[in-house]
Amino acid sequence: MNAEVRSIRTAAETALSEIFASAFAGLPGDAAVAERRRTAFDAFKTAGLPSRRVEDWKYTDLRALMRDAKPVAGAPDGVMIAAARGALAPYAAIDATRVTFVNGRFVEELSDLATAEGVSVTLLKDTLATGAGVEALSDGVSPVGNVAVALNTAFVADGVVVSVAPGVTASRPLHVANIQAGSEHAAYGRVVARVGEGGNVLLIESHIGDAGAHQTNSVVTLDVADGARAELVKIQDESLDTLHLATLAVRLGAKAELKTFALAAGARAARQQIYVSFTGDASTAEIRGAGFAGASRHLDTTLVVEHDAVGCASREHFKTALDGEARSVFQGKIVVKPGAQKTDGKMMAQALLLSEAAEADAKPELEIFADDVVCGHGATVGALDDELLFYLKSRGIPQKEAEALMVQAFVGEVIETIEHEGLRELVTHRALAWLTART
Repeated sequence: MNAEVRSIRTAAETALSEIFASAFAGLPGDAAVAERRRTAFDAFKTAGLPSRRVEDWKYTDLRALMRDAKPVAGAPDGVMIAAARGALAPYAAIDATRVTFVNGRFVEELSDLATAEGVSVTLLKDTLATGAGVEALSDGVSPVGNVAVALNTAFVADGVVVSVAPGVTASRPLHVANIQAGSEHAAYGRVVARVGEGGNVLLIESHIGDAGAHQTNSVVTLDVADGARAELVKIQDESLDTLHLATLAVRLGAKAELKTFALAAGARAARQQIYVSFTGDASTAEIRGAGFAGASRHLDTTLVVEHDAVGCASREHFKTALDGEARSVFQGKIVVKPGAQKTDGKMMAQALLLSEAAEADAKPELEIFADDVVCGHGATVGALDDELLFYLKSRGIPQKEAEALMVQAFVGEVIETIEHEGLRELVTHRALAWLTART
């Protein structure tokens, strides 16, 4: 007798189906966009929330972490907007074109949409109502069937579409500010950016949240054309009750340049997925990040760099400092496809354990299908150097301050790669705040 085995749906999966059914009619977009949303949600329903049995989610069991599904947030009220204004204060010194979303909804009074000639910033909800709506909801270069992206496609109500014309250097950075205010809701956002041939832009993506239980799902797709340059700095500093899922998908043309930095300083559980695809020859990518976690927080960086062109170089370097019972996960893979000769790829993940209960998991991988390449990867997990700590203490520095100096030096190597001085100082100050809180 053959018995059909069915997966039991979790409370979160059941709730997501109910939320989608009730929210669907109110989501922006034409008929083609609506069909794209249905297709994405059907893909989610088929796959379900990934558990540790899914290789890409082996160390981050989303099925267990996501016990419930929050309803999609509505329009923010005056109290929420006032809280959001205060949350933006650390960014006030950064002169930028700013697009602010509170609980996933655009707030004009907290935004500054002034741009230079050749730089276009359009709200996603307006784009979804046009013939370009389906393209804006494409998955970029992320893997087909990615559950986090599928949910974003199904639910996203707003975001921003950015276009930099060929040969144009954006005179001001573009800051997409995502702020969570209130509690017990989910927010979905998307950034769709294209840098034309020979263009140049700095994108800032920030996620800030107050002390409420939130769920965040964001997607950034970035297309960097031939000879163009893009730098992306992400700062994730959400409430410690937040579940944060984020995806960055980048396509690089020929002789293009990419620099990214991601700070993970908030959220109860956070997963950053990064997918970079080299499609044109002689391009470069520098992908770096830093994370701080204490208590029982969980930080996951999952990275795939796909070389499918000749003479491209990539560098990936991530550092994490862990205290309490915190856990970090790094899954990094460099894929060199047939014909991608002269590839130069190097990947490194380093974790610093500040307590005996902290845990770091690292799984760097190489898949090489070309013979003329230089590729390498590595991972280190360790504690503070006892001899150096003793030396600092012998000079009269209290233990916690000595530990803070050592941790600051450890993460400073990747933070110093941020070119924008204001952003670099902001990230440094956030690191110092975390270190001070340890004392």
